[in-house]
Amino acid sequence: MKVFFVGANGKVARHFADFVKYDAAIQEVAMIRNAEQADFFKERGIETVLLDLTKNTVSELAEGMRGSDAVIFSAGAGGSSPEQTVLIDLEGAVKTMTAAEEAGIKRFIMVSTFRTGHEEMAKENALQTYTIAKHYADEWLKNRTTLDWTIVHPGILVNDAGTGKVSVGMGQEVAEVPRQDVAQTLVSVLHSDNTIKKVFEVLGGQTAVEEAVKSI
Repeated sequence: MKVFFVGANGKVARHFADFVKYDAAIQEVAMIRNAEQADFFKERGIETVLLDLTKNTVSELAEGMRGSDAVIFSAGAGGSSPEQTVLIDLEGAVKTMTAAEEAGIKRFIMVSTFRTGHEEMAKENALQTYTIAKHYADEWLKNRTTLDWTIVHPGILVNDAGTGKVSVGMGQEVAEVPRQDVAQTLVSVLHSDNTIKKVFEVLGGQTAVEEAVKSI
């Protein structure tokens, strides 16, 4: 399975790259914005494509991902201005979905944020624009595309070493989850067709990742 990863230089994404290096069933293509990011992926035998969500067109994105079997969207503005957040987390996500459809790719995995409902969007805090952008990107994916989507809502991301165990489902109390375990969850989602058209939260837990994903 050839997987085009948007936001490949992120912290979760780098853990994903380390997992797929040892997974013969997955071949990653990493989309990066800066050429200097390429060395990390070359060291792992991963192909890179130089594209920018805010600058490249839908057709250029489609050309870069053409031939892939799946797309993972894990890009984010990372605390930039509200304008950049909208451009990347909403407009960039929609451009990526449209490009995937143009390229004939069906499988699409969205890494969202933990809570995106109307109650969360109404909270006036530093994450408000980000939450709104993620909410409407998720809604576009579910309601405005023909993609075989999965939406993953991680809890509070931490850099602790992964345990290989998680808790999945919806309506959970917010808690931490190691980025490494989120990355392993994404790998498992790619192997699990039962996750198509499913939305779930992932937190640190007591169930092995593969078992948890198969239960969704």
